[in-house]
Amino acid sequence: MEKQLIKNKEKKTKKSKIKASTKFTIMAVILIAIFCLALTPVTLQNDTYYTIKIGEHIVNEGIDMQDPFSWHENLPYTYPHWLYDLLTYLIYNVFGMTGIYVTTCILSVILGLSVYTVNRKLCKNQLFSFLLTIGVMYLIRGYIAARAQLVTFILFVWTIYFIEKFLETKKKRYAVGLIIIPILIANLHAAVFPFYFVLYLPYIAEYLIASISECIIYRKVKVKSLELRIKALSKKEENSEKVEKLKEELKVLLEKIDKVKVKRTKDLQNPYKLRLTKKTATKWLILIFIICIFTGLLTPIGNTPYTYLVKTMEGNTTQNINEHLPMTLANDTDVICTLILFLAIMIFTKVKIRVCDLFMLGGLCYLMLATRRQVTMFALICSLILNRMLVELTKIYTKESIEVAVKKLTKAVGIIVISVIMLGFSYYMARNKFDDTYIDKTAYPVDACDYIIENIDLGKARFYNEYNYGSYMLFRGIPVFIDSRADLYAPEFSGKKDDIFMDFINTSNIGTFYEDTFEKYDITHVITYKNSKMNMIITKTKDPKYKELYSDDYFVVYERLPGTQTEQSNQSE
Repeated sequence: MEKQLIKNKEKKTKKSKIKASTKFTIMAVILIAIFCLALTPVTLQNDTYYTIKIGEHIVNEGIDMQDPFSWHENLPYTYPHWLYDLLTYLIYNVFGMTGIYVTTCILSVILGLSVYTVNRKLCKNQLFSFLLTIGVMYLIRGYIAARAQLVTFILFVWTIYFIEKFLETKKKRYAVGLIIIPILIANLHAAVFPFYFVLYLPYIAEYLIASISECIIYRKVKVKSLELRIKALSKKEENSEKVEKLKEELKVLLEKIDKVKVKRTKDLQNPYKLRLTKKTATKWLILIFIICIFTGLLTPIGNTPYTYLVKTMEGNTTQNINEHLPMTLANDTDVICTLILFLAIMIFTKVKIRVCDLFMLGGLCYLMLATRRQVTMFALICSLILNRMLVELTKIYTKESIEVAVKKLTKAVGIIVISVIMLGFSYYMARNKFDDTYIDKTAYPVDACDYIIENIDLGKARFYNEYNYGSYMLFRGIPVFIDSRADLYAPEFSGKKDDIFMDFINTSNIGTFYEDTFEKYDITHVITYKNSKMNMIITKTKDPKYKELYSDDYFVVYERLPGTQTEQSNQSE
């Protein structure tokens, strides 16, 4: 009778936990989705405009590996995210800008739910997974946009899940997932293809260190030496005494080795700070790693997945684009707080960290400090590490389990409180976006492009424009001097002697006199921001070489009149 009562009580407890878990999951999914929608910008970024046009070009002309949008002749283009461009254009062609916005919202929600799901499944808790997902999405809010990177963020999160589950279970379906993902990345966003393999390195490094730690090399050498001597001396009967002594010595040595192995095993079971585990499935993970290297060939853009990043790093573009510059911690309070939290847990608590997690954390931290855009990968991947540490921290220092906290939070009062807080936070993040439009007229020359299309012969015009709105101009069908496809204009990709990208940088900074650049490229028309340095000089000096054709609150269009630079200088004098 007592046993039956105990069983019934256990069943009720189990049902109660399942019910609480289900309630929390439903609440978490809804609130995460709302928060992700609140973070998604309405206004499109400059990359989105060239993405649409490239997709249209692929539909009409195919992947010809040539740029059709700049007036510079014979510029080769690598189409690094051709599949994303194509899909974006197909959505735009049917649903317009609204379709692009809705798709970005959907991808943002999928990313948030992916972070939550992977955290929950790998770390076996819901509360920290929910809180960390909100934190991750907040940290990477500036990188949520209609760009290919949003898709690859999702793929990288699931890459970690597949690696962890494969090492845990050795099931083939996770290996299949790991092979499919790099194929998708090579076609959706080839620039980050090499980063896929970076995610494997911490696991392989831990396996190699664990394998080396099992070896007692100098003693194994001595064992082999003794065995060879015993074998050699055993051939002659007069050496029997020496053989016996050597066998005794070998026996003692083997006993010492066994004791050392036992001690090491105990130390590994209860380490001070680092958990070192040798997972046998890592050998198969290395094989998957090697197979995946060749998946970059499964794309119509040739060897671009292997060469794109290398060429980019060789050039000057990464030194002049904001998101590629090193992070300044003083300006990133969120990141400083996150790093302090990691350090505090690792230094001042009894929490232990896996060796592969330490390598992952250190490597991604270095990448983030070297290039600020990598804060995205640091947040997405390291949330799992922080989750594990927080779970262990609660087990060590608290009496109540996380399940008890979840059960309390899924009561009516808990749900109301959490929902009100999260809805308020979501509103706070979205409050400035309610009046936004898909195209920001302060950033893109919408009316100026209307004037250009109606009044200027685009077949003869050679416009000088600026980097940030070049993509919008080509979206409108106006051939450009430069746009946000920085690689296209660098000599590492173009194969030309002229560095178009650096010529633009130097001209916009007035490091080079703009007229020298215009003479070099035979510029006929100029479109620039009203408050640009160049326009200030032209306006202040009343430069006669430039005839104002159009002007609004943000942009001005000039016709560059025939004549030499020398003539202009004489007139100024």
